[in-house]
Amino acid sequence: MRIEKDSMGEMEVPDNALFGASTQRAVLNFPISGHPMPTAFIHALGTVKWACASSNETLGRLSAEQSALIQSASLEVENGTHDQHFPVDVFQTGSGTSSNMNINEVIANLASLASGNPIGSKEPIHPNDHVNLGQSSNDIVPTVLHVSVALALREKLLPSIDHLADLLHAKSQAFNDIIKIGRTHLMDATPLTLGQEFSGYAIQARKGASRVKRAIDCLLELAIGGTAVGTGINTHPEFGNTVCKNLAEKTGLNFREAENHFEAQGARDDCVEVAGHLTAVAAALTKIANDIRLLGSGPRTGISEISLPSTQPGSSIMPGKVNPVMSEMLVQACIYVQGLSQSVAICGRDGHFELNVTLPLLAHCLHESIECLSNSTRTFADRCVAGIEANTTRCRELVEQSLMLVTALNPYIGYDNAAKVAKQAHAEGKTLKEVVLELELLDEKSLDQALDPSTMVNPS
Repeated sequence: MRIEKDSMGEMEVPDNALFGASTQRAVLNFPISGHPMPTAFIHALGTVKWACASSNETLGRLSAEQSALIQSASLEVENGTHDQHFPVDVFQTGSGTSSNMNINEVIANLASLASGNPIGSKEPIHPNDHVNLGQSSNDIVPTVLHVSVALALREKLLPSIDHLADLLHAKSQAFNDIIKIGRTHLMDATPLTLGQEFSGYAIQARKGASRVKRAIDCLLELAIGGTAVGTGINTHPEFGNTVCKNLAEKTGLNFREAENHFEAQGARDDCVEVAGHLTAVAAALTKIANDIRLLGSGPRTGISEISLPSTQPGSSIMPGKVNPVMSEMLVQACIYVQGLSQSVAICGRDGHFELNVTLPLLAHCLHESIECLSNSTRTFADRCVAGIEANTTRCRELVEQSLMLVTALNPYIGYDNAAKVAKQAHAEGKTLKEVVLELELLDEKSLDQALDPSTMVNPS
């Protein structure tokens, strides 16, 4: 252990730690969950600190040498080189001050080592005076929250959903000519093609991708420049705008300074809106996963219109049983995400006066949601959807057994007669054709044309 000092006095810090006294106090104060802040959040902290150092140099507040040391160390954090030096628990101070000081200390110590000074010396870079120059945890942490979540949405979730949509579209094309029975209220309805059914799933996924893009747009305003309460005390008036330009250039996202810094720090409505989009995406994925596992139910006593890939044994007692585990996995992930999204909504209420004090939990919930949705969606796409095969024999068999083909007879014999035919056929175990001919409601040629399922899937 080494001894370091902060504004509260001396503190023992592990010799090999790049952080200092402030971080160590947080480690001791918050032994809560064992979950540190999300790595994506930490990496974005590095990105934002890089942008801040560059901006302070541009605005004449840091020397080129000081800025270079901070930028170099910040980029090492961004690249994940020092992840093990960010141990602060998610359940910490609500502003995320402990995590902001964590990176300030790590960057300062990396700068000390790079310039030949001992760790903890705060030479030539001080964690507060230089790394945190023109900043407050109250504007830095909301800024990092937006940047990190926007990047995660773009780089992880959006590609996964696009991938699923592509595979579902390919299946809809492959199944386009396979006629099957439709179902509403879980009961037999009129026919459609398996391809049409899968086209609905593909569009659900496409709309999910659009919702992710809208979620990214929610996060492009940044709080940086507001400092403690939104007034911008102790920072250059152009600092926020300059940082946003640096971040936009580096990431390719159109980050901009918040129109109103008091809203940007006191409220987290933007994050609640993002959670709403994630809730909608999770609902769509659940619907797709459930339909697919029901369509594949059986293999002999269920619907069994499609066959799902076999990925693992399904039972420890029933030999040969195979279950729709990929659908079950995705549904569970979506349930989890919707629960996390509800936590985000509750966090959004806790903006008291000039600061929301649930920022670390917001970061955890949103990043956890994106991680789980991204991984579960891609796994479901690759290990389930890609291997789905149509059971054409079963589809045809169920169409032939369905009584709802009678709907096509409405224009010929009227609704009441059609209902009478359906009920009699069901009660007597006869086909629709047999009953119609028996009741002499239509001649055989016209009846065969009317009951042809291929004319019902594209009536135009």
